[in-house]
Amino acid sequence: MKANSPQQLTIETGKSGAVSALLLAPDAPRVCYVFAHGAGAGMTHSFMEAFANGLSERGIASLRYQFPYMEKAGKRPDPPPIAQAAVRAAVAKAAELFPRLGLIAGGKSFGGRMSSQAQAAAPLPGVRGLAFVGFPLHPAGKPSADRAEHLVKIECPMLFLQGTRDALAEVKLIEPVTQRLGNRATLHLVDGADHSFHVLARSGRSDREVMTEILDAFATWADLIAG
Repeated sequence: MKANSPQQLTIETGKSGAVSALLLAPDAPRVCYVFAHGAGAGMTHSFMEAFANGLSERGIASLRYQFPYMEKAGKRPDPPPIAQAAVRAAVAKAAELFPRLGLIAGGKSFGGRMSSQAQAAAPLPGVRGLAFVGFPLHPAGKPSADRAEHLVKIECPMLFLQGTRDALAEVKLIEPVTQRLGNRATLHLVDGADHSFHVLARSGRSDREVMTEILDAFATWADLIAG
């Protein structure tokens, strides 16, 4: 399989039916990221594509997939049981595709939170860590850490890639959340980035530079936990 040429797949999720997926892998990947999308955009969103391409360039495979509601062009995200079933099905598919590789689960915003809920309910087979690309700690304008309560049940390493301007995860709240998780959690703060990892022009940085930063942080962490 050539790098940067995603392979189209389908994943059976159970009662919710089959969903589409995209596998992108370099020639000799050293880990696979089971990469779920956010609430408002599916697996083909430009951010998802750029992140997957960047991982491939760094020797990391990725399996992007749709949640059932996105597959059906719905606007309301699936209830947690349905979303978590999709996460489990995607992880099982990745394990089938890469039986000798360590897996990392997670995703952008909603996808990362659903992956963490699935892991907290029952460990995902083969998953050595969780990576959150903007963990949605609370709704915009309603600061709270309630959405993080289940994270204490997770025993594997966790990576939090968070922008300091993220309206869905105020720094003053996400920092103590990760501190309470101890050495299981790694928090990488991106100065000036919002929930979409966009930076203002006056910051002197570009979105491309931010993307490089979070990809490098992901790759470094993945090498440490994947073995």
